[in-house]
Amino acid sequence: MTASIAFLHTAAVHVPRFDALVQSQSPGTVVHHHVDASLLHDVRVLGVDDPVLVQRVHQAMRAAARSGARVVVCTCSTIGGIAEGMDSGKAFTAMRIDRAMADTAAQSGPRVLLVAALESTLEPTAALLHDSAQRLQAVLHIDSLCIAPAWAFFEQGNTAQYLATIAEATRAAVREHSVVVLAQASMDEAVPLLRDLPIPVLASPALGVATALALVASH
Repeated sequence: MTASIAFLHTAAVHVPRFDALVQSQSPGTVVHHHVDASLLHDVRVLGVDDPVLVQRVHQAMRAAARSGARVVVCTCSTIGGIAEGMDSGKAFTAMRIDRAMADTAAQSGPRVLLVAALESTLEPTAALLHDSAQRLQAVLHIDSLCIAPAWAFFEQGNTAQYLATIAEATRAAVREHSVVVLAQASMDEAVPLLRDLPIPVLASPALGVATALALVASH
């Protein structure tokens, strides 16, 4: 069966989450998932500018598109810029899951607390936020917070402790910020743990899926 939308993930744990998000917003939509965990591992070693890695990300996006999907979404923020910038030859639309979140943050600024559990995610997400701000003619000031101890819990499959660690460190870091941006899709479920904050807390999955489904509908 031809998929309407495809996702490129760097962790299999994202598959059920994104399945549920798509079905909650567009019941019955056929979804394809392509998982390549090595891409995140390698980008942390090689960096986002490594030409071989860039080629592999593009190949993974094309592999996801072989499902027949006209919209392919990369859910990894670290390699999202590589995916978004590829030339698909009009075969499909390449998206990064966090673009919609960045646009929303740019409109919610000016002072952003950018939070990640991986250091390698901060620079590409900050670049994305600045790009969205420039396109939307907004001014942003970004403070970055890396919660490195949290990632070990994610890798161990201890999701509850991962999310709790993120929420605790984020709450402690908020000062005069206008908005919190949770850079990684895996942080999505920390949002309810931060509802006591008096500012918006943004995560990429729901916003990105809504944007992707709108693109699917427009094709």
